[in-house]
Amino acid sequence: MADRMTPEAFFAWQNTQAEPYELVDGHPRPHAKAFTAVSRWHDHVTVNLLCALHGPMRGTGCRLTTGNVALRTGPPTLRRPDVTVENAPMIPDSYENRAPRLVAEVISPCTTTIDCFRKLAEYRRHPSLAYILLVETRFPGTVLYRREGEGWADESFEALDAVIELPAIGARLTLADVYADMTFEPGRAAQ
Repeated sequence: MADRMTPEAFFAWQNTQAEPYELVDGHPRPHAKAFTAVSRWHDHVTVNLLCALHGPMRGTGCRLTTGNVALRTGPPTLRRPDVTVENAPMIPDSYENRAPRLVAEVISPCTTTIDCFRKLAEYRRHPSLAYILLVETRFPGTVLYRREGEGWADESFEALDAVIELPAIGARLTLADVYADMTFEPGRAAQ
């Protein structure tokens, strides 16, 4: 097996690649979404999340980033969450978030296992994260993991009128905003 890359070496290497990669245990791996095209639903939910969080973040010192900016989940591992809320001074030429408060992964059928298990476990270990949000695309549904002391509590939201309170970042999300302009097959849309 080849030597492990440092995050710094990875970023230098990534800048020469056409597709996004993650660094997993010191080894570059194609980003999970590079294996298949991101669906319109995935993209739409990601944009809706960004739009819903943008207003509350203005003037707070928090900023939003997309999967273009990495998050270090361990010394040899860098992930690319779909949406991150960071609360730290901006370092202009940096390629990673250093003080994330929230990460959101928009679940696609091809990424469910890695997003809901491996990445979730990695994110839970990050010391500055207050929230991890997993968002479905096949039906309206989210799971919010909220740091409570030394552990995590989870809460599911399925009704479109549900409100997700995020006081650690001064925001709230409604599922109606997350799933704005989307329709689901009968029986899948919670009322």
